[in-house]
Amino acid sequence: MKQVLVIGSTVTDVIIHVDHLPKTGEDVHVIRQAMSLGGCAYNVSDIIRHFQVPYTLFSPIGTGVYGHFVRKSLTEKGVRSPIPTPEQENGCCYCYVEASGERTFVCHRGAEYRFRPEWFEQLDTDAIDSAYICGLEIEEPTGTHIVRFLEEHPALQVYFAPGPRILVLSPEILSRIFALSPILHLNETEALEYTGKPSIEEAAHALYEKTGNSVIVTLGEQGAYCRTAHRTAFIPGIRAEQTDTIGAGDSHIGTVIARLKQGASMERAIADANRVAAAVVETSGALLSDEAFQALGV
Repeated sequence: MKQVLVIGSTVTDVIIHVDHLPKTGEDVHVIRQAMSLGGCAYNVSDIIRHFQVPYTLFSPIGTGVYGHFVRKSLTEKGVRSPIPTPEQENGCCYCYVEASGERTFVCHRGAEYRFRPEWFEQLDTDAIDSAYICGLEIEEPTGTHIVRFLEEHPALQVYFAPGPRILVLSPEILSRIFALSPILHLNETEALEYTGKPSIEEAAHALYEKTGNSVIVTLGEQGAYCRTAHRTAFIPGIRAEQTDTIGAGDSHIGTVIARLKQGASMERAIADANRVAAAVVETSGALLSDEAFQALGV
């Protein structure tokens, strides 16, 4: 089986639990906090790892206290990015989690989001057949290097999870990505706001018209909607006791990628992704332990 190339950031998540987000001038107390590996690309890669599907995490790891934390944590897990260390500090993501479990991100961007064209020359493109990208790295001025690499390797199946950045990415860069016929993964709000359509069905159809490939729209505990070349389907969700929603979307697309690589149908892949994402929602932080993943039986 060929590898998935997971392109994007690995960051330090500083997870801060508060009763509620403060208003301007208000003081609130931190209930507890912790540091964890995070970042969309790392979260996706860790789910792919759980399924024992081969992958390469293609993620810059900079200097500074957060870069040191990321590098040390990856080494302990036996994970290595082939990208050399850039001379720039890593940033971090402050993840504020309210009592409801809803999360708010405040991102300090650093080396982890910025790519250089020469790094892609190190890849053995014969060993990969698919690639994951998200919107955060594409939004950077260096995001064009990622898109150019994908354009130069049109045989790769691209998975694009732009997140809310789809609303701010330039039409020109989006047009180039859509021309790659990616499998597109968004949540309900992103799909409706980007397309301006009144329903999920119409939004997914409009996006399919742009990419000519499957469109997956996640609907929280309601599950997900999928538009493929041959059919449309709602795939029911799994009820979850919400601890926090950090990494739920990443775990969903990571599962879809892994299960499709294993030969599952799109609907089966999404059904499994709904189960995995529900488990992540019930977990503090973005990552599932090996034991928690195995207990799912997916």
